[in-house]
Amino acid sequence: MLFNIIRNGFSAETIIALFASAFVVFCTLPVHEYAHALVATKLGDQTPRLSGRLTLNPMAHIDWIGALMIFLVGFGYAKPVSVNPRNFKNPKAGMALTAVAGPISNLLMAALFILLKNIVSLFPPQNLFVYAFYYFFMFAAIINIGLAVFNLIPIPPLDGSRILQLLIPSKYYFKFMRYERYIILLVFALIFLGVLDRPLAFLENAIYNGMDTVIGFLFR
Repeated sequence: MLFNIIRNGFSAETIIALFASAFVVFCTLPVHEYAHALVATKLGDQTPRLSGRLTLNPMAHIDWIGALMIFLVGFGYAKPVSVNPRNFKNPKAGMALTAVAGPISNLLMAALFILLKNIVSLFPPQNLFVYAFYYFFMFAAIINIGLAVFNLIPIPPLDGSRILQLLIPSKYYFKFMRYERYIILLVFALIFLGVLDRPLAFLENAIYNGMDTVIGFLFR
């Protein structure tokens, strides 16, 4: 986002993208974290509710560094929801279901924004408001898909690491988790250097185009 502006300068699309980023930070990131808290609570763990995370209030969820990353590179994160796996009947499955709830909420929101984009496309494109809302919904969908893809990377503390716990023996998983701080710093460095741009953008575009094709079929 901001890096693209620095490289390419301001345009109407980049300004709309910044508004879409702000909307995602304050309105859809809270839904992502609320989804984690809700599923954990439904599975028997009251830790998210007791720690004030079973809410859509953005101030309860925003991590300002993670929010800044959304503006800079289009990927980011919020404060992780505290969960106690001992409160689940099946700790591994409970952690995995809680983790995957966040990315699924992003994909559902992306589908909603793509639907709204297609509805807006039915109006005359010369209208300034139609133009603005079309790109706003498109960017909001792309950012939500980017968040889902980014959070499914199987490294701590991202959601994918909790899903990884289902797939590998616990002794290897906890050894891996010891290096959480260093792994995430390495990933952030690779993102800022642009090394991960292509694989993440490939997945993001593939999912967006697939969803747009399916949803757009309703409007043809």
